[in-house]
Amino acid sequence: MEALRVIGKVASKIAPGPPPFFTEVHIIKALEIISVEKGVGRKRLSEALGLGEGTTRTFVKRLKNEGLVEISKAGITLSNFGQKIFVNLSSRISGRIEIPKSPLTVGPINVAVLVRNAATSIRYGVEQRDAAIKAGALGATTLIFTKNRLIVPGVNEDVLQNVQPIYDTLISTLKPSENDVIIIGTAREKRAAELGALTAALELLKSIIRNAK
Repeated sequence: MEALRVIGKVASKIAPGPPPFFTEVHIIKALEIISVEKGVGRKRLSEALGLGEGTTRTFVKRLKNEGLVEISKAGITLSNFGQKIFVNLSSRISGRIEIPKSPLTVGPINVAVLVRNAATSIRYGVEQRDAAIKAGALGATTLIFTKNRLIVPGVNEDVLQNVQPIYDTLISTLKPSENDVIIIGTAREKRAAELGALTAALELLKSIIRNAK
């Protein structure tokens, strides 16, 4: 998947300098913001991503060096190549809706994302939970859409029957198809929950590519 290769290159360490203070998920978020808000300034990106202005300056420079963005007096915009990469990523990871606290999750703030056609790479959801925690979230809950319903991998009983309003929201808003995966990142504040969910989703996509080799 070209998009993963490109964002991985942007986020990689450039020897002999220090590792960057941003991650691949920050790149995904930035591409989305720049795509939606035409002509974004560095200050706006800095605030939206939770990065310092110096880090954001380096971050934008790397995006430009990889041909993902163009910079002018009007602000930062996606290049044609950047738009292609963003569309590619959006075809696999989408959604991002906030849902209420429930027995499904361990924290007060929860953000759900959809990962297309990724169910075959899910075992018990532990890998997604660990990836979310590493990103600063409290954890993550993984759901698989199969046979027209959502299930928790590795759990026989229907644990979703007691959270019907949340179940209905996930189905109606994210509109999953057969073998899609929903990952709910959970944290004490929204940005951490979102980063956790996106990090888990990204790691899931990487595992699909590894398994295909």
